[in-house]
Amino acid sequence: MRQHRRTPRLLGTLLLVAAAGFSLAGAAPHTRAAAPPVRLVPAPASLEEGGAPYRITAGTRIRVDGTPEVRAVGEYLADILRPSTGYRLPVSSHGAGAIRLRLGGKGLGAEGYRLRSGASGVTITAGRPAGLFHGVQTLRQLLPAAVERRTVQRGPWGVAGVTVTDSPRYAYRGAMLDVSRHFFTVAQVKRYIDELALYKINKLHLHLSDDQGWRIAVGSRPRLAAHGGSTEVGGGPGGHYSQADYRAIVRYAASRYLEVVPEIDMPGHTNAALSSYADLNCDGVAPPLYTGTDVGFSSLCVGKPATYAFVDDVIRELAAITPGAYLHIGGDEAHSTSHADYVTFMDKVQPIVAKYGKKVMAWHQLTGATPAAGAVAQYWGLDDTGAEEKEQVARAARNGTGIVLSPADRLYLDMKYTADTPLGQDWAGLVEVRRAYDWDPGSYLPGVPAAAVRGVEAPLWTETIRSSADIDVMAFPRLPGAAELGWSPASTHDWDTYKVRLAAQAPRWDALGIGYHRSPQVPWPAH
Repeated sequence: MRQHRRTPRLLGTLLLVAAAGFSLAGAAPHTRAAAPPVRLVPAPASLEEGGAPYRITAGTRIRVDGTPEVRAVGEYLADILRPSTGYRLPVSSHGAGAIRLRLGGKGLGAEGYRLRSGASGVTITAGRPAGLFHGVQTLRQLLPAAVERRTVQRGPWGVAGVTVTDSPRYAYRGAMLDVSRHFFTVAQVKRYIDELALYKINKLHLHLSDDQGWRIAVGSRPRLAAHGGSTEVGGGPGGHYSQADYRAIVRYAASRYLEVVPEIDMPGHTNAALSSYADLNCDGVAPPLYTGTDVGFSSLCVGKPATYAFVDDVIRELAAITPGAYLHIGGDEAHSTSHADYVTFMDKVQPIVAKYGKKVMAWHQLTGATPAAGAVAQYWGLDDTGAEEKEQVARAARNGTGIVLSPADRLYLDMKYTADTPLGQDWAGLVEVRRAYDWDPGSYLPGVPAAAVRGVEAPLWTETIRSSADIDVMAFPRLPGAAELGWSPASTHDWDTYKVRLAAQAPRWDALGIGYHRSPQVPWPAH
């Protein structure tokens, strides 16, 4: 038998192969390859990595507690996993279940959860169903990104061995969609809801009226939708939601544990209403419909009783189909309304909101009047907004008004990333990914007590936004940062680690069909 000499180079190669745990015959490694690091967005309050992973297989079952809400979360999880895995994944309240969703445990609050993954399975525990739903979003991120695809993929479907104990920093974690400047269908809004839910956002603020379009049917005022909703920026066809459409959006949002906050902007931003009903104008003359993008030129007639009959009709009908706590009454850029009239208007309208069982939410200009008890002011100023205006907001906060932070030069998703971004505006400045993320809501406004901050919201105004693809490229990758600011402990906020976790989301967006802006500030994986 002929003998082969082993040269030093070959011997070195063999030693390296042996050290890697492989034989020359290609046998399985003797040691398990290191698991990839767990990179979650939003960052959880506590994450312990280690232990054997769990693998979802054809034999996996989803076991749920026997309540309809928990079963619905289990079915939601199964609906995500079935197309990509090809597995049946039955959902049952009986028998063995390698993925278990259960209510119980203490100290997790209304939205917190605990997720434990090991060789024998995954258990998500929460005090309430909302926490289970948020835990499911974490489980999704622990699985390979291909799990999001809607066709069968190869797998394997490993879940890292972890213990996550998590709950949100703020109760209000919102995103706003302006459906007035450009109209978006029920299906498009549902798509955005699903994107928000992935990052544990729990409020959808719908901007339902503006100069360019009225988007919700009001039975007692049919011309608001029929006439006021018949156009949009640039003169397109516009559109509106029937009350059945709106209820469908509300139900779908609730199934993803989002609460809808509807906004009827007033006394300014009201040209669509003024054009629909002449008696809302001080001179009794209805202006033509408006399709431009200027602001501040319209106002309801504050001195007319007809104005408050109109407001009562709209709020009564909208409150009746809105189960959430808040009704947003706008109040910004009322440049055609005198300060005295503005104060009078807010003094008369806020009690109407309370009469129909809702809490007032409004843009921060409300603090120039007298906010009602329990009201929330949404701050949309800039870093360099004047000290007097900021102190006005802070004074209201010290007197009990809640604050939701939406600084335009941080969280407005319609701001351009860079000067050459094709979509968006730049009046508040250019807002790259780091700028959107790298600030602390708890200390942002001087003089505002930390306890007054209810949370954050990322608005998306749509003067230049016409499609779901447009929404995606402006919201991603900035929206997950807003979600993290609202959910994660302040101690986890660090740009250098966040940008790596954010980059790891890109394959998931690809699988979900979410187009996104490939900011050079983020170390994206190669396509």
